[in-house]
Amino acid sequence: MTAVPPAGASFHGVTDWHAIDWESANHTVRRLQARIVKATKEESWGKVKALQRLLTHSFSGKALAVRRVTENQGKNTPGVDQIIWNTPHKKINAIYSLRQRDYHPQPLRRIYIPKKNGKKRPLGIPVMKCRSMQALYLLALDPVAETLADPNSYGFRPGRSTADAIEQCFNVLGKQASPQWILEGDIKGCFDAISHAWLLTHIPMEKAMLKKWLTAGYMEQHILYPTEAGTPQGGIISGSPSCRGKLGKTEERACPSLNLIENKPTSQWKDKRCCYSIA
Repeated sequence: MTAVPPAGASFHGVTDWHAIDWESANHTVRRLQARIVKATKEESWGKVKALQRLLTHSFSGKALAVRRVTENQGKNTPGVDQIIWNTPHKKINAIYSLRQRDYHPQPLRRIYIPKKNGKKRPLGIPVMKCRSMQALYLLALDPVAETLADPNSYGFRPGRSTADAIEQCFNVLGKQASPQWILEGDIKGCFDAISHAWLLTHIPMEKAMLKKWLTAGYMEQHILYPTEAGTPQGGIISGSPSCRGKLGKTEERACPSLNLIENKPTSQWKDKRCCYSIA
């Protein structure tokens, strides 16, 4: 069987998943992302918006988004529709199904995972199409977010790890005149309570799409619940807006003189009472 793009979709002549030129797709997306970074640095927000739209409507962006959700650890975990994209035919058709104008996200599937303190953390599992749309828009959001983000935040950041946070801890705290006491803070229920209005005002992406995800609701035991505040944990893009919000704005206004370092350091820092963590 061959994939047939829907009417109105941009047809690139690719009807076989294995025939996609991934090197070319990566090059196209990275070139657009580099242009978005340049426009962000120049504060040319109209150009940023135009380039983001170009990326999210491109075949290359859609192909990379579908590949991400069909090759990660959650590729066999379905949403409320119990559908997974586990064949080349389903994957190539998925690319052509990613259209913005008639897209309506389905509710998340609510599950719970255990936390270290014995409590349970709620996770919202989107359907495959919603995951792909989120991955697609994250390709356009990340260049802006990474350009504007706090240089010393490490959670939900591409190309950053706990080791980078430990290195920054050493650079800041390993001097003779370094502080001996570091504040440890925790934002209670940050994901659950963050304001939708604030996110829609400050997150540099298409507002209509972001609003659809924020208000999609979730299903638990066959009952649909609305989402009037907060962002779900479990989606591809969910960490990015809330993390940018809490690290880029909230703490900066509250404690402008602190050099915030995210991620819990190893025990060697705790022994020296030199740690800052945020959750």
